[in-house]
Amino acid sequence: MALPLFVLNGPNLNALGKREPGIYGGQTLADIEVLCKAEGEKLGFAVDFRQSNHEGDLVDWIHEAGDVAAGIAINAGAYTHTSIALHDAIRAIKIPVVELHLSNVHAREEFRHKSMIAPAVKGVICGFGVQSYILALHALSSITT
Repeated sequence: MALPLFVLNGPNLNALGKREPGIYGGQTLADIEVLCKAEGEKLGFAVDFRQSNHEGDLVDWIHEAGDVAAGIAINAGAYTHTSIALHDAIRAIKIPVVELHLSNVHAREEFRHKSMIAPAVKGVICGFGVQSYILALHALSSITT
């Protein structure tokens, strides 16, 4: 099997299923993890799925993935719009990173329209609900194999 793909999740994503289901859907992060691991297996990758509400954890995991993974799919949550640290961590590694969001951030509040990490990633997928994760895995698979 190929090197794993990391799927990293930022703040408040642990509240999926309860938090604004009209925007984020009714599935929990555990549900999404099951889907990602199954899809990763179909694509020939193990999926290392993680979530933290702490920016430093995400930075550490990006660095770790840079040494042991084929790529990263990241839903950085609110840190997408604020974190130069995540931007710099992504720029510091050599593997591809795909930014993803459940909702269409461009159809939401103005402060969500700007991503601090988008200039550092290979591509951005947003607005497809849980399918955004699956699309990110497929994108990574197509550029890492």
